[in-house]
Amino acid sequence: MELGAFSISLAVKDLEASRKYYEKFGFKIFGGNASQNWLILKNGDHIIGLFQGMFDKNILTFNPGWDQRAQKLATFTDVRELQRQLKAQGVQLVNEADESTTGPASFIAVDLDGNPLLVDQHV
Repeated sequence: MELGAFSISLAVKDLEASRKYYEKFGFKIFGGNASQNWLILKNGDHIIGLFQGMFDKNILTFNPGWDQRAQKLATFTDVRELQRQLKAQGVQLVNEADESTTGPASFIAVDLDGNPLLVDQHV
């Protein structure tokens, strides 16, 4: 099962302080919008998202259709197909992608320890 690009989305209390902290580890701003309280930082192939006031827990994030540089892949497994495969294996989803649509969509699962997994397709 190919899930696409991986990042961790961190629920932070202070976006600016968190940005400065992760810059000490070599992360640089890659995307986002600080005025909307979110930034994407990158160090090599490692990506973290900083999100202030948007959710309560850190989230493991997968982006079908993207490589680690947020570039569209020539071929990939659509988020709705990934959703069908996981449901067929008994994985329960908290939020589901509308299977009657195409293009961008997402679903959320929660692992056995309560960690949210977001599969978020942007293409």
